[in-house]
Amino acid sequence: MLQRLARVPIDTFLLALLAVVALAALFPASGTVGDLLSIVTKVAIALLFFLYGARLSPTEAMHGLRRWRLHLLVLAATFVAFPLLGLAASALVPSVLTPGLYTGVLFLCLVPSTVQSSIAFTSIAHGNVPAAIVSASLSNILGIVLTPLLVVLLMHTTGAPRIDASAVLDIVLQLLLPFVAGQLLRRWLAPWVHRHALVTKAFDRGSILLVVYTAFSMSMTEHIWSTVSPWRVVAVVCAALLAIMLGVTVGMSRLARLNRADAVVVLFCGSKKSLASGLPMALVFFGTGAVGLIMLPLMIFHQIQLFVCAVIASRMSRMDAPEKTGA
Repeated sequence: MLQRLARVPIDTFLLALLAVVALAALFPASGTVGDLLSIVTKVAIALLFFLYGARLSPTEAMHGLRRWRLHLLVLAATFVAFPLLGLAASALVPSVLTPGLYTGVLFLCLVPSTVQSSIAFTSIAHGNVPAAIVSASLSNILGIVLTPLLVVLLMHTTGAPRIDASAVLDIVLQLLLPFVAGQLLRRWLAPWVHRHALVTKAFDRGSILLVVYTAFSMSMTEHIWSTVSPWRVVAVVCAALLAIMLGVTVGMSRLARLNRADAVVVLFCGSKKSLASGLPMALVFFGTGAVGLIMLPLMIFHQIQLFVCAVIASRMSRMDAPEKTGA
């Protein structure tokens, strides 16, 4: 029995995620430490995209821009398939979801996709990173307009939603500018980056660990778990919603006959939702009084997607390795 267990492959990245969650539960970042962690995370993300820019040739970047069919699939998954599932979830009220929790589930279906984790998972799984950068960034930029529009059409909020230009500025400062800087300096940095491929791999995983720790720290410091029993949302809605969307994105890629690298982009960019974009939007739409309960489904979904997609990306990376080595 022990010999069989010894032969079972252990996903060290998943173990690291579990360790980070335990660390956040025992020692959540708050106050000055939380503010410092937020700054460190932003710097790490900017450096990650700087390395992406230094690693990718301009030809590859332009190739990512030309994948218009792929980008349409990601946008369709994010702003069409997800909202339709959110509307369908109204059938779970009140047997499974309270009206307040359903409002949160519907809202999570309307926010944009994640950026940094989607691209990092795409990189880990050996997908089309240039296309992932374009798709994830495009989802967030368009989400500044599409999410408020969908909220107005599908939800009842007090007051007209306001579009905050700082969200676009954050995307430009954290993602696009570092990437462009890496492209401009690629001539000098590319040889070093390729010789030290483990550096970019470490930043891929490190950025995910930072996001997980920050998200769990927020949930602990805000005492969100004591607000309502999260198990019903996790087991019945959030996990099921993610499973359905993973299946939808795989099906869309097969129907569109995408190659493996592009299908990886649709899988990770089209099945995920952004807590970083959703929280400030929720504060604008609902105010501080009600936002805690409304944010609960998005927070739980965000954490589930990080775990599940980390496992999927890690397994895809191991499965793709023999093909790249010719084994």
